[in-house]
Formats: sequence, structure tokens, C-alpha cells
Amino acid sequence: MAKYVRNYLLLLFAVAVAVVAYNIHQMEGQPPHLEYSSFLARLHEGEIREVTLRGGQITGLDRLNQPFSTYAPAPAALLPRLEEQGIKIEARPEPRGSSFWTSTFPVLLLVGGVMIFMVLQQRGGLSRFSEKNLPTPLDSKQKVTFADVAGIPEAQEELEEIVDCLRNPGSITRLGGRIPRGVLLQGPPGTGKTLLAKAIAGEAGVPFYSISGSDFVEMFVGVGASRVRELFKAAKKHAPCIIFIDEIDAVGRSRGAAASAGGQDEREQTLNALLVEMDGFRSDETVVIVAATNRPDVLDPALLRPGRFDRQVNILPPDINGRIKILEVHARLVEMADSVDLADVARSTPGFTGAELANLINESALMAARKHKQEVELEDIEEARDKILMGAERKGLVINAEERKVTAYHEAGHAIMAKLLPNTDPVHKITIIPRGRAMGVTQQVPLDDRHAYSREYLMNRIKILLGGRTAEEIVFREFSTGASNDLQAVTNLATRMVCEWGMSSVLGPRAYIKEATGFLGGDAGSRPYSEEIARAIDAEINQLIETCYQEAMIILEGKIKYLHRLAAILLEHETIDGKEADIIMGCAQIEQETVPVGIEPASKE
Repeated sequence: MAKYVRNYLLLLFAVAVAVVAYNIHQMEGQPPHLEYSSFLARLHEGEIREVTLRGGQITGLDRLNQPFSTYAPAPAALLPRLEEQGIKIEARPEPRGSSFWTSTFPVLLLVGGVMIFMVLQQRGGLSRFSEKNLPTPLDSKQKVTFADVAGIPEAQEELEEIVDCLRNPGSITRLGGRIPRGVLLQGPPGTGKTLLAKAIAGEAGVPFYSISGSDFVEMFVGVGASRVRELFKAAKKHAPCIIFIDEIDAVGRSRGAAASAGGQDEREQTLNALLVEMDGFRSDETVVIVAATNRPDVLDPALLRPGRFDRQVNILPPDINGRIKILEVHARLVEMADSVDLADVARSTPGFTGAELANLINESALMAARKHKQEVELEDIEEARDKILMGAERKGLVINAEERKVTAYHEAGHAIMAKLLPNTDPVHKITIIPRGRAMGVTQQVPLDDRHAYSREYLMNRIKILLGGRTAEEIVFREFSTGASNDLQAVTNLATRMVCEWGMSSVLGPRAYIKEATGFLGGDAGSRPYSEEIARAIDAEINQLIETCYQEAMIILEGKIKYLHRLAAILLEHETIDGKEADIIMGCAQIEQETVPVGIEPASKE
């Protein structure tokens, strides 16, 4: 109640300020006041030009057109003197009512209307989640079940117990256990958290109320807390049911001394109300709170303790078997050609989430429709994948011959390094057609999903990234800006090898970077260390990159003829696949070819 009193006191203070400001404005609009004796003296000297009589108040202008105002006890006695001097006289009736009704009352009326509007808005906000205004549950025609969810079997198995609790609570609690009150689904965007929550309700056949965390956060302190109470009160009447709170980090962020400012009062009170309501469930109330977030690192610890969110389910991007099942689910919705092998598609899309795989099938269907095909073929899926990974082709971009040549040698350098180095991902496609922000792309697709990387793999990855710049130096003896993204990736990878993964023989098995705990990425926080360690880190990173660069230079100089041949084929055909690159690299005839005139390897100096 105190917070409402504070709001009303603030409004009353605003009313007082507005009234004072209005009266000051009115006073500033009045002409300067002139004493009555001074007025008579100036009238006797003939300095008054015109007057306006309004009751006992006299306003007018003097001979210099300067306004004035005064008050006469007997204005009628002045009329003969005014007429004798030929002064222009205007008479107006005296205004009815007091000055309060003419000056202050309109301001009070306006501010009062604003107050009434704000109170009505606040009352409307308090009852937004009442039983009458509770979000409508999903339509039975839009029912989602576990059959519509694929690729996350571990999460599905863990949530089947929740379904059993909602279907038949007695079978679970017969031994004295209690029904879990909350389930937190945490994972990267697009992994199917919302879809999985709908599937729980669909399998259990109970109402599913979907609410966003931002719906609880309002300008007025206490509104969000009241909405939480109204929501839980109405949900208990519809039990068993599921309340799904999407993006719960919008209201459940961690509290602390730094977050105690006035702007955080509403968020903290809403979180407190949510914690209290989750503790207030009785054993016979089968209301399960399912929440989703991709920022579990910012949630308040009190929200995550057992008894509130008893289950915390990690939903990560699917592996190859999961991607196959997800593709099968979405492929049922389009006309897919029989020749399409979804296992090959899943193998070529490592790291894709469920949403990205759904987008892949949808984009391929749109591309096939634009080409007036009757079915979606494998080439449509590959084109859609290239568009998602590398961007759309920039067909309207005009590139001169010299830039095309530099790009061809740059991509050929990447490809040759990827073909010759062991323990690397195979080359899938090489193109010098501009896509997105890149002038060309050498695409590598792993045969299997990788969850851990060896030092040899990472070192070879750096050499492949440096292969494009090295090829430019060997052939043209100068550098271009085309290697900017490669150099950023090289520096980031070398930094993580030294500072995060302990792959430096000088610094040893130590980590100097704190890994980010969220699912949205971002830079990891650096730990404090001495200037001596900082210099050692810089030296190790530079040494690692320089070693890889020199090895890439030696490899490409030894395969200079293959570099020229691959670049020439790229200039002619613009795009070649991995099998064609294998044929070129395995052709012994290339060893007999001569280096093009005017092009020789750069000196090692």
C-alpha cells in the first residue's frame, strides 16, 4: 500500500508545481503595475494615451506605448479628467467569479484528468492476468506433441515424467514424492524450447498458457507483482495446467546491491512475488511452471534452487542423428524428391539448430518453387545451405579482372592447405562468386560432429586461414584487404589456444580467460594477471601465428604449380566442388607444367 501512497503523493506534488508555474506564467503576462498616485501625476502631465476600465482595474498605454496597470478606488470620478485630455477610453465588464476559477481551476482539472487516466491504466494493468483476461490456451487444432519434436531425446525423456505428473498425479506421488513445481529449459536460441513446452501440454492434454517475462515488467512499482498473483490465482482454478514463461531472464535477473536503484524496484518486487507464489503451491495443485531462457547465468540463485525450478534441462544443438530426425519432421511438409538423402544433408549442416534446419527446408522449397520445379531436389537444398552459411550471391557486383585474379589465388591457397594438411575438415566447395560480405569462400564440412579439438587440428586450422594471404604474397608480392576476416579468426583462435586451452609450452596448463556461461556467446571476461604474464601471452600468440605462417609459406611454395592450376580453373568456372579439387590435386601432369611468365615464388628473405 505504501507504494501506491508514494505514487499519489508524487502526483499531488506535480499538481502543486503545475499550479504555481501556471500562476507565475499568468503574472508574467500582466503589464507592470503603476501606483495610483503616479498614475494621477502622469495623467496631469498628459503622458497617458489610452486606458481600459474593468471595474476598479485600469490598464492602458502611455505616450511611449509602454503598458501599465493600476487600481482606482473610484474610476467614475476619473472620467471627466480623461475626457478633457482627449484620452481614448474603453470600458469592459468586470469578470465574473474569483481568480481561482479563471486561473487555477483549469490546471487542476487538466492534472486531475491525467491522474484519473493513470489510475485507470494502473487498475487495468493490475487485472490484466485476471481469470477473465488470462491468455487463451492453445487451440486443439494446433496441438503439439512429442511427435513434432525431434533431435533432443535426452530432454524429451526427462520431461516425460512431467507429463505423467499432469496426467495422473497419484501414480507419481503414491510413495510420498511431490510433483516438480518448475522446469527451466535453457539453451541457445532456436533449439526448440518453446516447442518442447507446448509438446508437454499437448501430451498431457492440459491447458497451456504462454506468457512472456516482459509482460510482468511495467513502469508502476507493484503492477508486475500484482499480475503474478492474479496469474497464479487464475491458473490454480484451471489446474492441472502449464504456465509457460518465455524469456524469464527479463524478470528473473539476479538481485544485488548494484541493482537496488529505484528503476529496479518493479523488477525486484515482481521476482519476489514469483518466488513466493512458487513456494505457495499445495501438494494437490498440479500447476507446473515451465520457463525458457538463453541467459541462465544472469538468473537469481533463489529462482534456481530446488523447490522452485526443480528441473533444469539443457537443450543444445542436435547431433547428426538428431538433425536427421528434425529434417524428417520438416521434410514431411514439402514435396521432397526421392533422390534426396537427408543423412547427407544432416552431415553437411554441423552445428545447425532445429530452427535453422526448418529454415533450410523452407528456403529450399522456395528456391525450387521459383524455378518452377515440382519437387525439392538436393541441389536446391545445397543452394539454400550456401545462402544461409555464406549469404546470397551478389550477382550485380561488378569486379574487375585483377580483383577476380587475386580472389582466385586467395581461395586456391585456402583449398590447397586444407587438402594437404592432415587432421582437417574436407573441402566441400570453392567459389569466387561474391556472397554476403565475402568476395570468395572455401567451404569445409566435417565428416563427423566435433566436440573436442586437438592442438594439431587447431594449428592446421590457423595454417588454412593464413593460406589465402600467403598465396597473395607468393604470387603478387603484396597483400590485399581480402584476408581481414581470416586474420581476425587467426588471432582469436591463437588467443584462445594460449589463454583458455593451455596449449602453450611456455605458459603451461593455465587459463587466463574466464569462459562465458551464457548461450549467447560474447567475449569472455579476462582474469587479472601481471604485466609480465601479459607480455608472455603476447609473445606466445605472435610466435604461434608466425610459425604457422612460415609453414604455410613453405607448403604453398612447394605446390606453386598446383596453386596456379587451381586458380586458373576457378577463374574459368568460378565454382568447383571438393571432388573436382581432389582430381586437380591428384593430377601428376601438373608437375610437368611451367610457371606462368612473370610469376615466380617470392624470395624467402
